[in-house]
Formats: sequence, C-alpha cells, structure tokens
Amino acid sequence: MIEIKLTDAPLNPSDATAFVSGSLSGGTVVFIGTVRDQTQGKAVVRLEFEAYEPMAILEMEKIAMTCKELFSIHKVCIHHRTGILDIGEIPVVIAVSSAHRQAAFDACQYAIDTLKKEVPIWKKEVFEDGEVWVAAHP
Repeated sequence: MIEIKLTDAPLNPSDATAFVSGSLSGGTVVFIGTVRDQTQGKAVVRLEFEAYEPMAILEMEKIAMTCKELFSIHKVCIHHRTGILDIGEIPVVIAVSSAHRQAAFDACQYAIDTLKKEVPIWKKEVFEDGEVWVAAHP
C-alpha cells in the first residue's frame, strides 16, 4: 500500500507513521525534512516550494511503487508540502515499513534521494539579502 500527498497544509509525521504501521512490520523508518535556519553560512528567512502538481504526484507514486518492488516493503508514505515555510516547519515526510529494518532504511533513503532528483517540486531559499531557486539534489 502507498499513500501520496502534496499539500499546502502543514504536515504531521504521525499521520505518515500511522499509515505505515501494521502487525506485519518489524521495522519502520521515518524521514522528516525540516527547514533549517542557514545554508552554506547564509541565514535563511524562509523557504518557498512550488510544484507541477499532476506530474509531481505521478512521480511520487512511481517512487513509492519502485520502493515496493526493489525493497520488499509493506507500506510507503510520501508527503510533501508546497507554499511558504518558516524555519522549523516540515516540507517532507517519508515513512516506510517492512518486515526487517534494513529494507525500510534502504527504501526510505531511495525515496528521498529520488524525490529530490526526479519530482517537479522547486525550492526557493529566501535570505535577508535576496533569494535563490536551488536545485533539489542532495
């Protein structure tokens, strides 16, 4: 089972964890991306995320399905936020469950790395002295 969400509403990691939980799962891994207050020594004021929603959702679904095929996981949940996010807010949550922990770790790592490379979600970093659109690659 998979769950994909692209929203401008705040994300709750507990929602993702609840979705992937189950009696078959011996391991659950959750990645929570958080807006930090600096990048490369520059103070960040906020981040702004935009997405091409129809394609972003399709690509997130493809990532989730690939995780299920490659890593023998039970469930995967990918939530991403759009809009203006302040320091400390959560732009992305990925949760994965599997019978054994290693598959969950591997699938979660694959999901966040692939999301940043493939999904049409763009991030603008806003600083006190300007702003810049940045590549989403890790």
